[in-house]
This record gives sequence, C-alpha cells and structure tokens, in this order.
Amino acid sequence: MFKKILIANRGEIACRIARTCQRMGIAVAGVHSSADADALHVRIIGESIEIGGPAASDSYLKIDAVIAAAKATGAEAIHPGFGFLAENAGFARAVEAAGLVFIGPTPEVIERLGDKASAKHEAEAAGVATVPGSKTPSEDKAAIEALVREIGLPVMLKAAAGGGGKGMRIVNSFDGIGDEIESAMREAKNSFGHAGLIVERLIARGRHIEVQIAGDGAGNVIHLFERECTLQRRHQKLIEEAPAANLSTALRDKMLADAVRLGQRLNYRGVGTVEFIVSDDACYFLEVNPRLQVEHPVTEMVTGIDIVELMLRIAASDGLPCAQTEVSCGGHAIEARICAEDPANGFLPCTGEISYVQFPADGVRVETGIDSGSRVTPYYDPMLAKLIVHAATRDEALDRLGRALDETSIFGITTNEAFLKRLTALPETRNATFHTRLIDEQIDRLVDKTPGLDTEALALGGAFWMLQQRPPAAVNPWQSRALTGWQMSTGDQGLSPIPILHLASVGASAEIRFAPLQPDGSMLVGVNDAQLRVRLVPLHNDRFTAIVGTRSETVRITQDDQTIFVHDLRGIHALTAIPYLAFISAVAETSGELRAPMMGMILKVNVAVGDRIRAGDVAAILESMKMELRISCEADGIVTAVNCRAGETVERNAIVVVVEPASLT
Repeated sequence: MFKKILIANRGEIACRIARTCQRMGIAVAGVHSSADADALHVRIIGESIEIGGPAASDSYLKIDAVIAAAKATGAEAIHPGFGFLAENAGFARAVEAAGLVFIGPTPEVIERLGDKASAKHEAEAAGVATVPGSKTPSEDKAAIEALVREIGLPVMLKAAAGGGGKGMRIVNSFDGIGDEIESAMREAKNSFGHAGLIVERLIARGRHIEVQIAGDGAGNVIHLFERECTLQRRHQKLIEEAPAANLSTALRDKMLADAVRLGQRLNYRGVGTVEFIVSDDACYFLEVNPRLQVEHPVTEMVTGIDIVELMLRIAASDGLPCAQTEVSCGGHAIEARICAEDPANGFLPCTGEISYVQFPADGVRVETGIDSGSRVTPYYDPMLAKLIVHAATRDEALDRLGRALDETSIFGITTNEAFLKRLTALPETRNATFHTRLIDEQIDRLVDKTPGLDTEALALGGAFWMLQQRPPAAVNPWQSRALTGWQMSTGDQGLSPIPILHLASVGASAEIRFAPLQPDGSMLVGVNDAQLRVRLVPLHNDRFTAIVGTRSETVRITQDDQTIFVHDLRGIHALTAIPYLAFISAVAETSGELRAPMMGMILKVNVAVGDRIRAGDVAAILESMKMELRISCEADGIVTAVNCRAGETVERNAIVVVVEPASLT
C-alpha cells in the first residue's frame, strides 16, 4: 500500500479522500489555488502546496504544477477526485510518465470513455443499447445544426468531453438554435478544454439510473448495485439514492449485467459509473464516468464498502478485495446536495462569505468543504455540502433526510436547502414516480417566487436585535433615547409610537416597534400593522426556544454585522437590520442600471453607447462558476454607458450597462 498520496482536488471531495487515507495510515498532501489558501480542505489535509491563481485553469488544471507538487511532497500516487483532471487522459499519462501512480483507470480507457461519442461506440460493441444520435463529436456549428434537423426535435446537445451538466442544452425549437449551439460549445470549451458536441434524441420523461462498477485491470469486474439520480436541475443531480425504487428485477438485472459486460470489454481498472436513461421498460446507455462520483456515498452506505479505499487498493495492485457474491445491498440511502444557489432566481449561483455553518450532529453523514468563515468564490462548482442518510426503508430515509435539512443552517449566502426540503416532500418523490423533467414541471410548487413578509420571522429577528443591545446595566433600554432615539413607554399596547428598527427581507421590508420587556421575558413586537408577543429562551449557542403567542418551536438565530439570520421551520430568513433613523436618511438608488448578478468574467458585450435596446435584449453575457448568465434589459431605452468589456472580471452588483428609459416606437 502507498505510504503517501497527493490529493489533486479541493472542497468536500478532498476532505473525504483524506479521511479514508488517514484511517488507513496513508499520509496525504494537497494542492490549492490562491483563492483556497484558507480553505477547509487545506487545513484538514495539513500539507498543501499553492499551485496558481484562483481560476481552475491557472491552478487545479495545471498538470505540470500538480505533478511537481506530488514530487515535492514525496507522494507516490495521485488521487484526482472528481472534476478538474479526473477524466483527463493526458494527465493520467503524465502522472505515469513521472514515475507516479494514477489512482484511476488507465489513460487508454479514459480516452475511450472520456469522449461521449467514443463511449457510445464501446457500448454498442459490448451489445449495450444506446440513445439514437450522432456517432462522432463536431465543432462545426453548421454541421451540428444540420444534424439536429436530421434527428428531429427535441434533442439534447452534449459536450463530448466531461460531464456534470456542463455544455448541455435541450433544443425544443429551431428558433435561436445557432446561439444555443454556440453557447454549449463555448461552455464545453471553458469547462473541459474541448468544444466538440454530440447530438442525441431527447428522452424527456425518463429516469437517470447508474451502476457503480469496479475492476482490477485484469478482466475481473464487479458491480456495487445501482443508484437513482433522476432528480436534477440543469442536468445536474440534486438528490441521489440507492437502490433505485420501483425498478423491476428484470430491468435492474439487465443494467447490472450491461455495466459489468462493458467493464469487462474495457478491461476496466479502478472504479467507474455506467449511466443509463430508462424509459418505461427499456434502458439506454448514456456514458461512463471513469472516476469517483459525487454520489458515491449512497452506495457506500448500502453496501458497507469504502469506495475510496477500493480505489486505493486496486491502484496499489492489491486487486479486488471481494467477489460479486460477497457484495450485498442493505437498507436505503439518500443524498442531498446543498448548493450555493438561488432556486427562486433560476438557480443562479451565489457567492460571498459564509458567516455561520451548523450541520446535524448525529445520525447523518455530512461531506463538506466549508465551515464558518469560508468564502464561496465564482471560480468553482457551487456545491457546498452533501447530507447522506441511511435507514431500513426508503420512507424512513426520506423522513430522516427532511429532519437533517431542518437541522442544517448555512448563513451568509443563499442556498437551496428549503428547495430540497420541498423536493423531498413532493408526492412524486415520495412514491418514486419521478422523471428527469420533474423539477422543471413542478417548479412553481418547489419555489416561492412571490416576495412577501414573514411576519413571525421578522418579529423574532427584531426581538433578537433588541436583546443584543448592551446599554449600561443601570439603564433600561426601553427608556433610553441613547439606544434607539425614542422613548418606548408610550403608544398603543405600550409600543413605541415611532419605529425603532427597519428590517428588510427578500423583496420586502418592515418597520419594527417594541413594547417594554415584561417580567416573564416576553415583549410585544410591532411588525408594520401586526403585533406579536415574542419570547426568546436561550438554549445553547445559537439555539432558542421561540414562543410566539401560544406556539413554540426551536430556532437558530445569529447576527453577522447588519444581517440577522433566523432559521425556523419555514426556512432561513436573512434580515437586514438598520436603526430606523439611519434608514430614513438613506438615498434611494436611481433606476436604469443593469448590474452583474454575481462576480464573474464578462464573455461578451452586445451593446455600445447610443444603441437602442428593447426589454429582454441581452446587453452582456457573464461567466461565473462555469455557467453563462445573460444580463438583460428590463425596459426599452437608449444605452448611455457601458462599464465593462469582454475578458474583464466584475464584482457582484457592479453596474455594467446604464440604459435611459425611452420609447422606441
């Protein structure tokens, strides 16, 4: 077995690989970008070398720098994790040429599988059915468009290299098809270094099921059963589980056999995932991911096999530690991916500093690369953590996952926690009648896009703010002008006659008034025209028993600068707190400013000063977290300023274009 390995990745997967190595007595070293110098994975690994700038292309994708780091730290082997260089045959070959061991498939197998078109050839040669579509990748825009017309709508454009939903587009109309092809090619080039696309017929309401395989490189291949990965947005998985529910024995056996047979044809070494799209009683090969998968923990939970350890033993020439007959599947496991993104805003990735993190303490496996104080940048994937639960039955596992999401608090940035909770509660999820388009079809049930006040959360936030004030002990805060600017002993029900605090939530705000604190610790809080009696009883750290009227629940409340975070049964509420006197003196921003929704690089500017622009027109295209975001005009007008250019990095909320409203008729 290896004495020391280099982990060539970041975030939660780097932490997870390190944990198995440390259990096995294998020393680890890591690499990091300048943006990740203080990241959790750097601290957990302990020894790490900075290999470049924030962008992945300047650091984690630099093959020479990664290999140099391995040699400098005395590592014998390199584990690539997933993403970055994990499916790069050139990297695997360079590792071997440097006298090191690549913990993964051979470079030749990666080449045969890394390109989706080539992988389809291998599957067909192994007698595995494939989705109808193109046989070879193309970078010719006109040829791709012609192929789309030949196959017929709807189709899926796919980056031939890589995966993870990048460089994928569903095409339902020939209108604007050229722009869609161009965008998919550009995203594929930026994510994987190759712009080639393949075109496949879209199976719109299928299920995404994959089989975990492992091989010793000598022709012996086993499966570790299947995983269900159907619940996706933007072709990226959100909820995964093992085993798949409502799957006939015949179809399961066919997929398992197909996956093993393909692995045997390839003389597969290491672990990999054979992915299928299932429609009714038929299954079609999609691709092979010749690496560790994000969702591998659910397989570990039902089989009891540490897949990272399995990779290490195979790479160290120990062979497969078990035969197929020794692999069993017990209970049910489900994983939820918590991402820094805003489901109510088209799943737009979010960046910023995480002020506070708290995960469930018991009975839940947590894989994460963040802690309180971590900074989410636009340079990498927005996934923050994975919650994995295991139970005897699927219903029990879903219930346990719901409780785990309730017990997880991530303050400071917007995440998809509440969305995941609604998704796991959908009838289609509970009874496993879902398909890959379910989230798109049910988005209105999953996302509350209507801005409004959560009066109870605002009352709790206001009460917390008042209780945090620390005037001298001899001074009653409810009688002190020094604290609030107002005396609070007059008014209806004892409420201060004039607001003391301004609280702003998503798309809404409220004026907060307070009545004197009562002997039992309660206070009357006015939220605009509503009045709620609130009592906060401290429990431990950030936890309180919140009593509102006659109802009580356990909540988490904390404050970071001007933001108060309230996590109750309805979700996480970020409330901006400004003393009312300061608020009313603020100057409102002028309109007509098109702002960057998040930090990123400007890919393209479509307008110039003096241009006439209509509502809905795209003024600029921004790239962040390997995604393209279109900055569109909200009203007709004339462009009066352009504050950006292609290739330039802009901050979140930066004004990129200014439009003076005007009639263009």
